[in-house]
Amino acid sequence: MHRIMLVDDETSVLNALRRTIGECVTDGFDSFRVSVETFEQPEAALHRAQDARFDLVLSDYRMPGMDGVAFLKSLRAMQPNAMRLILSGYADLSALVSAINDAQIYRFINKPWQDYELKASIVQALAFQNLLLENQRLADLVRVQHGKLTRQEMALRRLEEETPGITRVNWGPDGSILLDDEE
Repeated sequence: MHRIMLVDDETSVLNALRRTIGECVTDGFDSFRVSVETFEQPEAALHRAQDARFDLVLSDYRMPGMDGVAFLKSLRAMQPNAMRLILSGYADLSALVSAINDAQIYRFINKPWQDYELKASIVQALAFQNLLLENQRLADLVRVQHGKLTRQEMALRRLEEETPGITRVNWGPDGSILLDDEE
């Protein structure tokens, strides 16, 4: 099952996106079962991304506080393998160029969207991500065979990809392990 994050400051848009995507997306050739989480605030979405891996993130471009490009750029630093799409009702060329260059988005989708186009974009992004991850896995196997990477390092990469933050340890000043960041 693939995890999708939707970020938009308008609840009605989030509800419409969730209804359109449903529990399974297909383009007639490929189909993927998906789990969708929605966020009205990009800061809350970034906080969630610290603990959960997302395969695809679809963000509105214009949001108060943090625009979609800044949000996706921050998310890319946390989860570089997540596919990033941006949704906008504004055909601003400089925004599009910024989104492509800074956040390395996969696709720019216009509002209002066509349901089939949205679903097809999601399916294509997930299929492309599967290819990228498989290529990365095979490249890591070659690095292990050539002695440039240990099996333990490869396993740690896989674990960190599956569950962000699992390989981090928060040490206290006295050498203890802190279980909560607020401590």
